[in-house]
This record gives sequence, structure tokens and C-alpha cells, in this order.
Amino acid sequence: MTTTATTNRVSAVEQRIQSRQARIGIVGMGYVGLPLALLFSGERFRVTGFDIAADKVEALNSGSSYIVRILPEMIQEAQKSGFRATADYSEIAEMDAVIICVPTPLNEYHEPDLSFVTGTVKAIAPHVHEGQLIILESTTYPGTTEELVVPLLESGNPHGLRVARTLDAPGLHVAFSPEREDPGNDTVARHDIPKVVGGCGPAAAQLAAALYGTIFRRVVPVSSPSAAEMTKLLENIYRCVNIALVNELKQLCMRMGIDIHEVIDAAKTKPFGFQAFYPGPGLGGHCIPIDPFYLSWKAKQYDFRTRFIELAGEVNIAMPYFVIDQLAEGLNRHRKAINGSKVLVLGLAYKRDIDDLRESPSLTILELLRDKGAIVSYNDPYFPRVGHGRHYDLNMTNTPLENLDQFDAVVIVTDHSSYDYRAIVDQAQLVVDTRNATKGIDSPKIVRC
Repeated sequence: MTTTATTNRVSAVEQRIQSRQARIGIVGMGYVGLPLALLFSGERFRVTGFDIAADKVEALNSGSSYIVRILPEMIQEAQKSGFRATADYSEIAEMDAVIICVPTPLNEYHEPDLSFVTGTVKAIAPHVHEGQLIILESTTYPGTTEELVVPLLESGNPHGLRVARTLDAPGLHVAFSPEREDPGNDTVARHDIPKVVGGCGPAAAQLAAALYGTIFRRVVPVSSPSAAEMTKLLENIYRCVNIALVNELKQLCMRMGIDIHEVIDAAKTKPFGFQAFYPGPGLGGHCIPIDPFYLSWKAKQYDFRTRFIELAGEVNIAMPYFVIDQLAEGLNRHRKAINGSKVLVLGLAYKRDIDDLRESPSLTILELLRDKGAIVSYNDPYFPRVGHGRHYDLNMTNTPLENLDQFDAVVIVTDHSSYDYRAIVDQAQLVVDTRNATKGIDSPKIVRC
């Protein structure tokens, strides 16, 4: 039976949410956290963005943006509702709800790297308070919220607060809600994307649903944080497996002299039972290349091998190497080797028209070309320079898209819509097209792969 005091506490937080008086803190002002902050600000919430990167904090507080699709005017409009950024985690104590949106990459052994999550939870734990709602949005394996976040919050706060498991229990409210960001997708408004939530107990689920219900048209509750975590993995592994399928079929079709894109276009006319996926040079982004390895790692704790999922990951990881092989064949027709050839990589972002390098296959292709002795350059309108990252050390600057005949080959890795592909084919000696960007252009210069 619920106690009146606890019920009133939960109701009070809900009332603060509905009246837009609740203070919201979002940790991680990246590709997920910043758009989320703007959604809440658009609903007149007072939002504080937390980030350890001083340059991001400074940019946001000056009304600037470091993400192409987020205009400075959007930041400035949010500031009118009280949006500001800080690196001071003591301000967590002032928040009614805290949403964690930090990276969850893989380490060099393709195992989960949760250092950003653990570091964040340890940083906020000393400042949490009774009745506060803590939500993890970072993509991760099932069990992370219950097995990692909850123990760190309970052991790290100085008040002895526990996570409330029932409606009549005081304490912290903890939930997981997977992000569903799709950079570059303008066909679905963010508030039209259903929001999945799983709480550690009914009160957390109720509060998380109430909070997200203010910015999303539909909230989808599930029974637990683990179910919500698995939902995110299923969504992305579904894409990973199907992309691996068409990547493998592409290689078979090339040997058979069949155009895989023609086949896909024909197959997608079927009004049921088929969804089109397209081949490419490999997977990029924070989730799709990573999620299969998160799940396969966790499955091993249950003495279970996700062989099908692991195979899909292996196929996709091998695609940059396949691109290099196709480039080598193309150069060979010109009696040239990769070693010593001047190669321009067109596009660094992991997909068209975005400024996101995370896990981009372009980075792998650049490094492979360097290792094979090529003289490598790149062009991408979104990246004047690319330096050092978690998995690459390039230190290169953008090469203007001119005098393309000086290069032995141009490799289209990201098909930005700003490129004039016909002009590129006309000017280049050899074009290796990994994205079907030159569809409709007939030229012996083109190697489609």
C-alpha cells in the first residue's frame, strides 16, 4: 500500500513537470544531448547542459553551435527559456531530472567501453537528492542501468539514498530510455519519434513517461530498464544484419555481372515482406557498428554465442578492405599500384550531409591507403581539418575539389548532396564509387563497388 507522503512526492514532481517548473539537467552536449536540450527548451523548460569540454560550454553560452544541423539561432532561442551550459557538476543538486547522454564506444578489443558512463555517474552521485529522476540514454548492453548505474549512485551519494523500487518507497528514481537520433533525417520530426522508457520501479517509469511525454507525442513504457536497453540493440542490430546481407550480396552480384542497386530497386516494389537496405563502404555512426558487439559481449556472460549477429558485424567491418581491393583493381587497369598513387577520398562523414565522424569507414579507408603507401588527400565540406580521434591519427586538412586530374583515383565514400558527380567523373582519371552516387552516369572511368 502506498504511503501518502511518498505518493505526494511523486505527484509533486509530476506537477512540476506538467507546469514546466521542473529543472532539467542533460549531461553530454553532443549529437544526442544537445538536440534533446533544445526540445525541452522549446517546451519552456529551464535546461542546464553539462559537459566536461570547456570549448563546448563556452560556445553554447555565447549562443554558438558546433553541430552543423543546429543553428546558432536555435541555441539563442533556447537561452530565452533559461538554457545554459556548465562543467560544474555541483549544479546537479538543483535539478529535478538528470538525463545522461554520453558516448559508449568500443575499446581496441571491440569490448564495451563504459568509462564515460561510469565517470559521469560518479561525478553526479555526490549531488543527487531524494525524489530526483536519473535517466540513462546512452546505448549500452542490457543490464547496465541496474548493474552499473544504480550501484554507483547508491554508493556514491553522501545521504545514503537508495533507488526507489516501489511506489511507497522514498529515494532516487532511475530509468533507461534509448535515444533514437537519426542525424540528417528530415522526414520525421523529433517529437513524432515514439520514446521507449523502462524504469527501476513504477514510480521511475511513471515520472520518466511524464517527462518525455512533454516533448514526444507517444511514450512506450516497457517493463524494465533491461527491456528498454535491449530494444535499442534490436533496432540497430536489425539494421546491421540487413546491411551486412546486402553488402555480401553486392560482392556476389559484382562477380555475376549484376547491378545490386537495380535488384534492390526492383525488390522494394513488393508491397509487403521486404524493406530496402543499401550496401556501402562499411558502417558508421555511434550505434549501428557498435551495438552488435555490446550484445555479443554480454551474451557470453550467459554462455551464449550470438553467431549470426557477430558474422554480420564481421562482414561490415571488412567492407573498407573490400573498397581498397576494388581501388587496387581499378588502378591496375591503368598500370598503376596503390603504393605511390595520389588518391582523393571524397567524404569523411559516416553518411551524407552531416558533420559526424564517429566510426566512419572513411577514416579506416584513409589509414589503409596510407599504410599501403598511397599519397592520400580528402575532401569534405563539413571538415576543414581532421586530427586525432579514439581510433585514428590523421592530422590532415581539407583539399579543395579542383584539378581532379592530378589524382590517380577519386574514391567516393560519402555521397554528400553538394557534390557534382558528373563533373567529378569528367575531371577524374578514375572514380571508385562505393555509394552508387554516379548512378545514371556511363563512363569507363567508374568502378562501382
